[in-house]
Amino acid sequence: MTYTWDFGIVLPYGTLLLQGLGYTILFALGTIVLGLVVGLVFCAARMSKFAPLRWFAILVVEVFRCTPVLVQLVWVYYALPVLLPVTLTPWLAAIIVLSGYAGAFYGEIFRAGILSISTGQTDAGRALGFKPVQIMRLIVLPQAIKRMVPPFMNQSILQLKNTSLVSTIAVPDLLYQGIQITSATYRPLEVYTIVAVCYFVVLFPATRLLQGFEINQQNPTKIRRQGAQA
Repeated sequence: MTYTWDFGIVLPYGTLLLQGLGYTILFALGTIVLGLVVGLVFCAARMSKFAPLRWFAILVVEVFRCTPVLVQLVWVYYALPVLLPVTLTPWLAAIIVLSGYAGAFYGEIFRAGILSISTGQTDAGRALGFKPVQIMRLIVLPQAIKRMVPPFMNQSILQLKNTSLVSTIAVPDLLYQGIQITSATYRPLEVYTIVAVCYFVVLFPATRLLQGFEINQQNPTKIRRQGAQA
């Protein structure tokens, strides 16, 4: 049996797809920003000398990291209102889950970046009379941030892909709009092909940017020499 492709059927729904893509990008950017804030909190708690806070942070981080995002979305949206006297909209449930999920990974990236800096750097800062806050701000973070950027960018790319899961709780993202268009046209192959292309168009430049940054980080001297010769 030969399938006849007809993308023209989907064209009248182009506005819906663009609207869904806009929601996807805005939702991803919003949860990335919130995730960074949550990640800083998780990082500070995990590096705290107060044991109960540290172990609580470890528990929360591992729950987010070791359970699927889809399960988290369904549980928060459907189960949490049963256990607590709260009413969650699909948007709010999705923001809570994706921000917490991103924050768990961002927090570990923060922590790993800080711990990767030699203790000799900290000792040197103390010897110069710097306070702990100054050591962190002037010595540790400038070096750690360079090491954090590639994993941050990689996790952010994954975060954008994870937003497709919010369609399961009726958040009108790109995939949700694709599902609605499929129901109206009965052309799933064309619709989901266009949805996949939309994700690719957004994500491919981001992955190339990440690769370029990693190359610059690994071979800064070689790249500067080549630029000078050119």
